[in-house]
Amino acid sequence: MKTRNKLLRLVVLSVLIALGVVISPILRFEGMCPMAHFINIVCAVLLGPLESLICAVIIGIIRMLFLGIPPIALTGAIFGAFLSGVFYRASKGKLLFAVLGEIIGTGVIGAIASYPVMTFIWGKEGLSWLFYVPSFICGTLIGGSIAYLFLRKLTDNGLLMQFQKNLGSTCYNDKSTVLGNAITIGALGVVFFIVIKVLTGIFGMADAIWNYLAFIVLGAFIVAGAVYYVAKKLKGRENDKA
Repeated sequence: MKTRNKLLRLVVLSVLIALGVVISPILRFEGMCPMAHFINIVCAVLLGPLESLICAVIIGIIRMLFLGIPPIALTGAIFGAFLSGVFYRASKGKLLFAVLGEIIGTGVIGAIASYPVMTFIWGKEGLSWLFYVPSFICGTLIGGSIAYLFLRKLTDNGLLMQFQKNLGSTCYNDKSTVLGNAITIGALGVVFFIVIKVLTGIFGMADAIWNYLAFIVLGAFIVAGAVYYVAKKLKGRENDKA
């Protein structure tokens, strides 16, 4: 059984590495690679912090060698990958903590670590210690949101626990709640608000319409979360009466 688990873990790790290399160009520009963070979190939850770190290192090396990506392919992935797994296990299987570990590891630690690497090793000028923080955080929010929704669906269907069991990983059962889902919907509005703000700043889109769009999206998600919560509560009360 242990040999089977090890073989299966190796196969899954290999698939995630290949998938990470293939999908990394999606939505990518220098300083932001959302799909890399998606892979980091999924690998951390399925396999653990060590395997997630290995996955991020190998993907980063392949991207540097064959896709011409600068060293931020490593500094922008390895810290978040490891902390995502650490936070997930320390929280006893809370998916939000896996995402939080990626945000802190990549958006803060990885972004700051990228400055000396890109300046003194890669020779890029005009950078500061916090230069990569906005774009790194933006990327982790996008990739983290996608990973959270994906893993949340697997959890609610009972598939995530089954995958973890088959892989010999520690199993958790972080079932969703009505309030938790409502907060998640509202939080997605905050994510998209920040993303729009960061992207408009990066691309120099100063038109007022982008500022209005950010607040419209934020308000729409918050309202949607509130409506979802009320609707679910009312439906629950009707079911109780019946």
